[in-house]
Amino acid sequence: MGSTAIAAFVERWSKSSGSERATKDQFLLELCDLLGVEKPRPATGDPGRDLYVFEKDVFTPHEGRASSIGKIDFYKHEHFLLEAKQGSDRGSKKLGTARRGTPGWNIAMRDAYGQALGYAQWLDAPPPFLITCDIGHCFDLYAAFDGTTAYRPFPNPAKHRLYLADLADHVDLLRTIFTEPQSLDPSLESAKVTREVAERLAALAKSLETSGHDGEDVARFLMRCIFTMFAEDIGLLPDHIFTKAVKDFWIKSPKAFPGAVESLWRAMNDGSWYVVGRLLRFNGGLFRSPKGLPLSKEQLELLRDAAECKWSEVEPAIFGTLLERALDKRERHKLGAHFTPPAYVQRLVRETIEEPLRAQWSGVQAEVRRHVEANRLAAAKAAVKDFHATLCTTRVLDPACGTGNFLYVALNLFKRLEGEVLTMLVDLEKGNQTALELGDDEVKPRQFLGIEVKPWAKEIADLVLWIGYLQWHFKAAKGMRVREPVLTDDRNVSTRDAVLRWERIEPARDDRGTPLFEWDGLGTMLSPVTGELVPDEASRRPKLRYVVPTAAEWPEAEYIIGNPPYLGARKIRGALTDGYVEALRAAYPDVPETADLVMYWWHKAALAVESGATKRFGFITTNSIIQDYSRPVLEKHLGAKDGVRLTFAIPDHPWIESKDGAAVRVAMTVAERRREDSRGALLGRVVREGFEEGDAAVELRAVDEINASLTPGSN
Repeated sequence: MGSTAIAAFVERWSKSSGSERATKDQFLLELCDLLGVEKPRPATGDPGRDLYVFEKDVFTPHEGRASSIGKIDFYKHEHFLLEAKQGSDRGSKKLGTARRGTPGWNIAMRDAYGQALGYAQWLDAPPPFLITCDIGHCFDLYAAFDGTTAYRPFPNPAKHRLYLADLADHVDLLRTIFTEPQSLDPSLESAKVTREVAERLAALAKSLETSGHDGEDVARFLMRCIFTMFAEDIGLLPDHIFTKAVKDFWIKSPKAFPGAVESLWRAMNDGSWYVVGRLLRFNGGLFRSPKGLPLSKEQLELLRDAAECKWSEVEPAIFGTLLERALDKRERHKLGAHFTPPAYVQRLVRETIEEPLRAQWSGVQAEVRRHVEANRLAAAKAAVKDFHATLCTTRVLDPACGTGNFLYVALNLFKRLEGEVLTMLVDLEKGNQTALELGDDEVKPRQFLGIEVKPWAKEIADLVLWIGYLQWHFKAAKGMRVREPVLTDDRNVSTRDAVLRWERIEPARDDRGTPLFEWDGLGTMLSPVTGELVPDEASRRPKLRYVVPTAAEWPEAEYIIGNPPYLGARKIRGALTDGYVEALRAAYPDVPETADLVMYWWHKAALAVESGATKRFGFITTNSIIQDYSRPVLEKHLGAKDGVRLTFAIPDHPWIESKDGAAVRVAMTVAERRREDSRGALLGRVVREGFEEGDAAVELRAVDEINASLTPGSN
């Protein structure tokens, strides 16, 4: 297939207008020939045989009446579902679906997407791609690689429309959708790149520590290197100046490296001149202290190897976990262990945050339709801008954020939705890209709040959020200027205890002033009676007293998500000290002493929802949440008149601990404020799992209510 054949196809079909039914099949058959792929087979009406056909039957049930039969325009099992429309150009005698380039045409294309999505939702196995097509004009691509119908613009909202006039640029992509669609899943390459990056960083970190450098100095140095390598890979630094300097100068003259890299980082911090001209001002605190470490030639070669990775393809959802393992010598041996699959995190975030936001966005789209049909374009634009302003001020809190993977998944969700909102705004402006210049109104990392007790995890979480944000900016908004400073120190992630605060900590003493001691939670011995391991009384630590303990405060946020620490009541003392446990129980008299540690987070989140400050919360907890010792926390909040209700739950789901890669069982719960008219929830059951695939298939069923045992029924 050559350029001549492509040009002839484009020339022939770009003049198409009028009736979709009269042109659809011929257009798609000729497209198959052009792509060099098999043509569809005749439909038989048998769902088991109609795997690659035009006009595939799809049965749509209706409450209280018989099912109806819809017709999918073009369908290939496990590949795509295509819905075709026929628009027309200005001046054409035939109107078709709508005049191209008008707000009405854009709404008609969204209607086609809605129709296709409706069909996909009733298929036993939704395909990875959903395509809407205006015959002879464009293809709109949507993808969901996780077996659900959570289709999103592919590869992003700014690039999901392929125009027929540019077909030569898209032939390979379309052919792959027809032949190997799962190979287009971006997570496959990004996971590979991220592991490679982490392994190279770990080798360099180990070498630097072996040379006698302080572990904290090494970590901070590598954090600056990481962002510098990422920045040059996405074009924030000109002409790969860091990588070229490592390869062409510093490996040859290692003694020059510390001073030279410090000069680069000072210029990045200040936005001043460096070799090739004025650099962007990064600021944000990362380069405030530009200390460079002396590196040997061999260590600079390791740095070069890391710099040559595809930093723009790093997957932030797993990067934080792997980076923490790479930089911490105590965790480095776990670098090859499993990490929590992003799809697991997305499953919770989707139900907690995306579902209500998209319901709101659907309402805005319906309002826009009414305005456009009444020729009230100014009102339509205002509705879209109002929703965008709401999106840019909505906050998400993870009160046990670790290295930020939940916050990044939420950020990614917001940026994807923002892309769709801005695309609609451009459509209403008839393609005027200046509609995207909305000043400082933009989804930014400052909206994603975290609390984390480990200082280094907090630092990594900040870095992960900024890398994720900047990836979106350069993939979906090319051509838009970069605001300075590139990084801002928003202090959106704080380092502190998430559930407890106190005035001070002091040694515990008895009535005579003698210091008290407790088991250190580590030393064990064989019991002379049972032969089992029991605490070794000789392994002791000073007991501490937390003075004036109270419940910690959380920053206000519309949504709360997270994966709080798993510790059973019997293990809390060994892990957190007797004094901490006594303070915790004094601060939370409403939480039973038998409850797992995670239930303190669940209790606080429920209170935030009940107060009206938070709309929904969703947590990953131990699956023992339904046992007698923890269930009373759920019963208290689910049973209260002004309490919460569960909108989504999976009682037993596989999970992989980010800390050590261990496989565990968890429960997922999502809750919102109870109202008199609140009805309906989704209860999930895992029907297939396998860590090799990195996901578990979940079957969801609608129920009226979910109780504290995470089963159907009232509380």
